Amino acid sequence: FPTWKRTLARRARESQMKRFCKAQAIQRRLEEIEVTFRELEQQGIKLEKLLRDENESPADQQTQWTNQLLYLVQKKNNLMTEESDLMIAVQELKLEEQQCQLDEKLRSYMNKEDTLKTPEDVKAEQEILKQLVEVVNKRNVLIQLQEERRLSEL
Repeated sequence: FPTWKRTLARRARESQMKRFCKAQAIQRRLEEIEVTFRELEQQGIKLEKLLRDENESPADQQTQWTNQLLYLVQKKNNLMTEESDLMIAVQELKLEEQQCQLDEKLRSYMNKEDTLKTPEDVKAEQEILKQLVEVVNKRNVLIQLQEERRLSEL
């Protein structure tokens, strides 16, 4: 087993572990965001009830409640943006994993001598290459989407 093949296999395992760890971190953050959404929702409901029920409250108290409500809405919007970014990151990880698998398959076909390839091998190699290009294009679209969102936020 040549050294370069062992190195490729090790690097593939390392990148797979990195993707797995990143996916776990994203999942944890999405769960945290969900909990925070529920907490913000409960706080918002309380503030809305206070604003509706307490018409005789001093104006400065109502202003304070309104400001708190607006702050909660802003916080919720920020969390929604973060959640959306994380969902894009999940898609990107899936495509990256798919790309690595296709790379590995394609490499196995390309390492085979052309004289030993059957017509089925050639066809399979072309199909994998086509799928690989599709995955790369999908990743490119996601990256462009992220860049457009980042620029629009600025």
